[in-house]
Amino acid sequence: MFISNNACLVPSYFWLTGIPGLESLHIWLSIPFSSMYLVAVVGNVMILVVIKMERSLHQPMYFFLCMLAVIDLVLSTSTMPKLLAIFWFGARNIDRDACLTQMFFIHCFATVESGVFLAMAFDRYVAICDPLRHTLVLTHAVVGRLGLAALLRGVLYIGPLPLMIRLRLPLYRTQIIAHSYCEHMAVVTVACGDTTVNNFYGMGIGFLVLILDSLAITASYVMIFKAVMGLATPEARLKTLGTCSSHICAILIFYIPIAVSSLTHRFGHHVPPHIHILLANFYLLIPPILNPVVYAVRTKQIRERLLHIVKVGSQSK
Repeated sequence: MFISNNACLVPSYFWLTGIPGLESLHIWLSIPFSSMYLVAVVGNVMILVVIKMERSLHQPMYFFLCMLAVIDLVLSTSTMPKLLAIFWFGARNIDRDACLTQMFFIHCFATVESGVFLAMAFDRYVAICDPLRHTLVLTHAVVGRLGLAALLRGVLYIGPLPLMIRLRLPLYRTQIIAHSYCEHMAVVTVACGDTTVNNFYGMGIGFLVLILDSLAITASYVMIFKAVMGLATPEARLKTLGTCSSHICAILIFYIPIAVSSLTHRFGHHVPPHIHILLANFYLLIPPILNPVVYAVRTKQIRERLLHIVKVGSQSK
């Protein structure tokens, strides 16, 4: 329902387009998207189960991995069920408050994930540069506080986004959002009135999270590489760097898609809309899919426990 106010309207709900320009292919697109979502859910649940069952994995790095798994489940579940409902049933309408809630969860937990990667970089720094104090510094309580700090930072950073839209931008030119989910800029773009504050706040949060976190992680790895280069033998260097390889892969998997999507959205004005939307969906799906794969392949204990579970399951049939 709309309440008209001159040329602008007050919507009670929005209308998501799905993948604009590819509406005729929605049913076919649902096949890879539903498959990827299933893989993401199964993979991250398996990581949580394996770490809970394997006591040797009750260490800071794996507790952070559990946090990543929960975050990835929240991120993918915040968008994929609605996207699949659009693909399968044409359920494009979304209540305004539900839209703002979805926006909060997507941006908040993306911010939380970046914070967890930063905490993991600190864990690797202490483990390699000051190994004798690792167990003293990264206690279970400290790990929990770092996770809580990442969550609170996400809430404090992102909480104002939907509030500013709710309070400052009640009027809209149209109820149609050319996106598959309620992304901040996609909603602000169709609003009437002055959106300067919303735009600058969104860009500021992007700078704080994407740029500053990545710079802090890079600085920690510069110090780690310096410490590694000081080791006596090439074998020791490779073994030490091997403990960081999974974390480095996960960081690249997270930051590269989100950077490409953000840059394309803000500066790729000549990029077709469906490319924008596909990239935006992939950056919410790729990390949840690949993080469990990376850690399962690169971590011996997780790999062996997974193989044991699969073996027991096949023998019970």
